[in-house]
Amino acid sequence: MRRIASLAMYDMPWLEGANDALWEAIGWRLRASGIEDVPARLERQRPLMDVWRDPDLLLAQTCGYPLMTALAGDVTPVAAPVYAWPGCSGVRHCSLIVVAKGAPFQTLADLRGSRVAMNGADSNSGMNLLRHAVAGLAEDGRFFGAVTVTGSHLASLDHVVRGAADFAAIDCVTFGLASRHRPALVAGVRVIGETAMSPALPFVTRSGASAEQVATLREALAAAIADPDAAEAVDALGLAGVEPVETSDYAVILDYEREAVAAGYPTLR
Repeated sequence: MRRIASLAMYDMPWLEGANDALWEAIGWRLRASGIEDVPARLERQRPLMDVWRDPDLLLAQTCGYPLMTALAGDVTPVAAPVYAWPGCSGVRHCSLIVVAKGAPFQTLADLRGSRVAMNGADSNSGMNLLRHAVAGLAEDGRFFGAVTVTGSHLASLDHVVRGAADFAAIDCVTFGLASRHRPALVAGVRVIGETAMSPALPFVTRSGASAEQVATLREALAAAIADPDAAEAVDALGLAGVEPVETSDYAVILDYEREAVAAGYPTLR
């Protein structure tokens, strides 16, 4: 068996060292607890959906929207992270509405007819929370003048800075990480609002994992984050802890989707 571990959701090149250090602190605890075939290294080559659906998945982090849609029944939540970045509260986070620093927009309503940059159509922070935020402002099912899919939150930020888009909804954790480690990436934007909150990106394991296995993973995560030897990596990632969660804790994500659909706004457009 080749078990798989991934921390890819916040694994920018300038955070790979921090994620490697965190995984080292998690991994040796899992081995000490009796879990076999704990991988020495994080998976960074395979597509994320393949990683999440692999029956040999040991631990990964995923987005809340796929958890409740494409991955329903394929993974088991282990814990939700507690982040220390602005826009986070306990295990909840939000998206920040960002525009270019010199742009005239002051409110979300001012952005009617504008160009939005979206990281992906399956993103809770870049799509679902934004869809919920603008649903009540849309007219005849439309709010934006154009929607561009960029592939990542950092690419969406770049689109706004370069003038290729007027605004984007950026996960507050990504924004906090960029502000801390690569301030030039956010120097050209300003925040004009926040979306509703939802649970932060969950740590997950394979479907069918026992309650004992899930508890072991959660305990290893919590202990690694509290480990003084991993403090530098944990601080770099903005982690303050983890809390137990169930799939049902993420039901609010689908509530937001239903509310947008009921308002006649099923798709960003």
